[in-house]
Amino acid sequence: MFRLAPQPTTTAAVVFALASLAWLPAGAQTAAPEPTLSAALQDKTSVGKARLRYWGFDVYDASLWALPGFDAGRFENQRFGLELAYLRDFKGADIAERSIGEMKDLATIEPAQATRWTQAMSNLFPDVKRGDRITGVHVPGSGARFYLNGRLLGEVADDAFSRLFFGIWLSPKTSQPRMRETLIQGLTGAARTP
Repeated sequence: MFRLAPQPTTTAAVVFALASLAWLPAGAQTAAPEPTLSAALQDKTSVGKARLRYWGFDVYDASLWALPGFDAGRFENQRFGLELAYLRDFKGADIAERSIGEMKDLATIEPAQATRWTQAMSNLFPDVKRGDRITGVHVPGSGARFYLNGRLLGEVADDAFSRLFFGIWLSPKTSQPRMRETLIQGLTGAARTP
């Protein structure tokens, strides 16, 4: 279900990346991910920014990148990017665990599926330092692609995963409704309605 970006690393890493391709559903046809974030988000502009604070601590600044006319109420049908610029250091595994917890708050996820998605995120998300940026790109019908500081990390080729993952910020059922409102405030009134 996930693919890692090619890295100049060991043979074992290459074998692992190739083996992960076997997780794709039979007949799945996805275009290769763009190698850079600028290519993945060409023609998109920043439509909103928000800061996440948790218990008085600044966690990250989020930026939503989309085409004009982006409809937040139908975000799952549109290509867009969501960038998180980290304001503190975090372990990649902790980011994955927090993400799956938020996704479970949006919908029922079977335990086996939650385990697969958590593992996919843990394999993709590196430990981040203050100033690092992870950007997720939602590709409707395909899944989510992730970039670290503009460089491709890999993808989770699962549309259901992508809808729930980006729902953490864009679903009307998000745990952070004020953040959602701030992210989409630059959209026209009609496009903002859930």
